[in-house]
Amino acid sequence: MNTRKDTHPGRPAGAVYADRGSSHFDILLAAMVTVVILSGIGAAKGVTFGTVPGTGFEIITDGGFFLFPLAYILGDVITELYGPRSARRAIITSFTVSVIATLSYQVIIALPPFPDDYGLAKQEALELALGPVWIVVVAGLAGFAAGQSLNSFLVSRMKQRTGERGLIGRLFTASGLGELVDTIIFCTIAAAAIGITTVEQWAEYTILGFLYKVLVQYAAIPVTAWVIRWLKRTDPTYQARLVGATADADPDASTIVAGDTPTKV
Repeated sequence: MNTRKDTHPGRPAGAVYADRGSSHFDILLAAMVTVVILSGIGAAKGVTFGTVPGTGFEIITDGGFFLFPLAYILGDVITELYGPRSARRAIITSFTVSVIATLSYQVIIALPPFPDDYGLAKQEALELALGPVWIVVVAGLAGFAAGQSLNSFLVSRMKQRTGERGLIGRLFTASGLGELVDTIIFCTIAAAAIGITTVEQWAEYTILGFLYKVLVQYAAIPVTAWVIRWLKRTDPTYQARLVGATADADPDASTIVAGDTPTKV
């Protein structure tokens, strides 16, 4: 598995990762796939909370705004615990399933409805609700792939340099840059599907979306870090690699640091 050695005695070894086949990877992956699919459906609905008094700034977002930050939080956990390769697998799996879901929506829409008024009304509602989802999925594919890949890259590279130390700093740095790239790409492509028609609305949608996602992720960092540390402590393959890598880096070491928390060995 992925293990990088740190040649400086007295410091924990560089990046070590758990096996995907152990512990909680399948649960984290299932959660990410669920969040991505539901976000794609919700994002097809434009949402406005009115105008900020005295500014003229309209609070514009989409129906998936409360879900999508969870995808990045899950991505941070997967990258930190299982490594960048596992993070890429999670990204590819999430959007493969999302594409399959989108194709399924189009098949459902194309199937002939019951000819009565209720059947025709449901058909019209499905076309209105699920018809634009494919545009949102394309926007999500482009934005999330770019943003989450950058996020994963930064987390993994920073971990290679600092080992188990600096978890909070990794989460702060990677989350902000990843969300910035994601939001700009997603909002630009998805604007038409959501109903945004002017540059001013696009700017408001993009700025608000970025600020909201980053603030949610930053607010959740203490909980995210706690979950990561707990998963590291309870995953036997992570602990085994951490002990082995630390011993290689410093044969006299009697303490390892898992997620900024000292652990005797």
